Amino acid sequence: MNIEAKLKHLEFIQNTITRMAHNSFLLKGWAITLVAAIFGLSQDGINLKIMLIATFLTLMFWALDAYFLNQERIFRGRYDEVRVKNPDEIDFSMKLEGKLTSQMDWFVTFNSVTLRLYYGILLGVIVLFGIFL
Repeated sequence: MNIEAKLKHLEFIQNTITRMAHNSFLLKGWAITLVAAIFGLSQDGINLKIMLIATFLTLMFWALDAYFLNQERIFRGRYDEVRVKNPDEIDFSMKLEGKLTSQMDWFVTFNSVTLRLYYGILLGVIVLFGIFL
């Protein structure tokens, strides 16, 4: 194996990181779109049932977004691990086992500042719509 193999392996990992970040971006857009559509399509005004559906969807998107962000963080750790490897040790493995997966906790990611701010604001908007409409 040579340095080109190492660079190719790092490229594989970077592509996975990019895909996870893209999925997270799409989820944020879909969360706002669906909550807005639910409020916009509610013909009888906003009631408790509509608020619960919007809240449930927001929490589901938050959980799924936390999963993708957690996977992205794990693959960033894998990238750092491969980055320091000797080019002769490159095996093109994409397995996430051992300490990498135990270091990153989904609950910690769920409570990350960025996700709390984004989905917290969305939940706040849901509550404000319920109060004022």
